[in-house]
Amino acid sequence: MDCRLTVAQTNPALGNVGRNLEEHVAAIEAAIAGGSQLIVFPELSLTGYFLKDQTAEVALSLDSPELARLKELSRRISIAVGFVEHASDGRIYNSVAFLEDGHTLHVHRKVHLVTYGMFDEMREFAAGSGFHSFASKHGRFGIMICEDVWHVSSGYQHFLDGVDAMLIPSCSPGRGIDHASTELGSERMWRTLLEAHGLLFQTWVVYCNRVGWEDGIFFWGGSRVIDPFGAQSAGLDGLETGRLDARITSHELRRARVATPLLRDSKPWILAQGLARIGNGRGA
Repeated sequence: MDCRLTVAQTNPALGNVGRNLEEHVAAIEAAIAGGSQLIVFPELSLTGYFLKDQTAEVALSLDSPELARLKELSRRISIAVGFVEHASDGRIYNSVAFLEDGHTLHVHRKVHLVTYGMFDEMREFAAGSGFHSFASKHGRFGIMICEDVWHVSSGYQHFLDGVDAMLIPSCSPGRGIDHASTELGSERMWRTLLEAHGLLFQTWVVYCNRVGWEDGIFFWGGSRVIDPFGAQSAGLDGLETGRLDARITSHELRRARVATPLLRDSKPWILAQGLARIGNGRGA
């Protein structure tokens, strides 16, 4: 793997798919001009987040004209885009499509919907049913959407499946002002979480968070790339839209995995046995 990528930290207009699509096209064209091979957009980048009663109105099928336009652009650059998916079974999902060479290579549907605090995603969305890595021409990727990352079992499955990078589109609001620190509480927690995924799962971590305001809530940005040693390789500061260019390579993966062969020494069958025991209610 030797991939030049762009992380597009955007501020989508709520419910305005047409405007957001044009901004996607402009960002994609700029990334192509800059030599990128992959561009990653935030969660629900084509629609905005607090959609409420607009959710069904902005939902797109995988063969929609909007996604067809992005698929055509994917002949020149691979694209990870967030959208509301109207699936063939009639369900509506919070999804990310990975587009490459004119095709939909993979779709991840958010598994862990948020239903606490200010969030009520189960009101609008059906939950995805699993985590599946996939082979791109740039490497092996696994996608998690925002809350998915807070459940360690999500990343562990991608780790066992040998991913080169975890792509994490997000709509994380800014929360937890600490006057003793320059960081928001949400920024500190996400930084710790992303670095832990890079370190423990020995993979590149590509985090793309949105910015802007919706329904009185602001989104803090902070998009970044974490290397397989858990250190930040590149990042965006501030609360504005922006573009982060980075490079992810197999060289760093090999260094981390040779130094500490965690995947070689993992024992997932012990986890499977433990889950079966707990599920059967047998306790200790």
